[in-house]
Amino acid sequence: MAEHCPSQTKKVLSVINLRKAYGHRQEVIKGLRFDLHAGELVAIVGRSGAGKSTLLHMLNGTVETTSGEIIGFPDDPDAKQVHQLSGKDLRQWRAVCGMIFQDFCLVPRLDVITNVLLGRLSETGTIRSMLKLFPKNDVAKAIELLEWTGLINHALQRAENLSGGQCQRVAIARALMQNPKILLADEPVASLDPKNTHRVMSALKEISQQNIAVMINLHSIELVKQYCSRVIGIAEGQIVYDGSPDGLDDSVQQRIYTQQPTAA
Repeated sequence: MAEHCPSQTKKVLSVINLRKAYGHRQEVIKGLRFDLHAGELVAIVGRSGAGKSTLLHMLNGTVETTSGEIIGFPDDPDAKQVHQLSGKDLRQWRAVCGMIFQDFCLVPRLDVITNVLLGRLSETGTIRSMLKLFPKNDVAKAIELLEWTGLINHALQRAENLSGGQCQRVAIARALMQNPKILLADEPVASLDPKNTHRVMSALKEISQQNIAVMINLHSIELVKQYCSRVIGIAEGQIVYDGSPDGLDDSVQQRIYTQQPTAA
């Protein structure tokens, strides 16, 4: 397995012997170990059913771990034991570790700018958000993010009237309203046409360049090589490659997509 050279930037996440099994079924995640650093754009690649989406949801705390550790900001005195969080502490983690979903998860009947402002729900509160009582500085930031994503002209349009690419960019803006240190994206371009795919990938790359750690599930090796700084290949719940996208030669891709994995 190719070795990943740790970045000199801050370590924001450590995964140690992470495992996940559903009931009595076979494990879908089998002893994963890796670190994530600020400023990285990391692709997770592998066959369908390899455990890619499960991994991201475990990191975000939307899927419970079976065993192992997920440590947020491991070098800080107040490091977070993500796998043990619940209630308010877990909601706070999800604000720091944002998530972008393949199906966008927007509120269709709300306008675009309100959907973006819902990224501040953990701070604004449910009642004030329902009444659209958002602080002026949050509104200003939402406008700035819509300008950055090229959607300012759609700010007052209902989300249900947007294209898939536009919805995904709204979802990105909403996630950035949380001021995340980590951004996870579960197959963010799977349903998009080529033009919108590159718009979204360019946005995610720009986000990583702002010293935010970005980790995404991708199916396209071409996109991985074009946009990502690192790639983790998973086969049947195990890491079989962790390194530069330049190292994804035919033999490595065969290990990821066709062969049975060896112990990571």
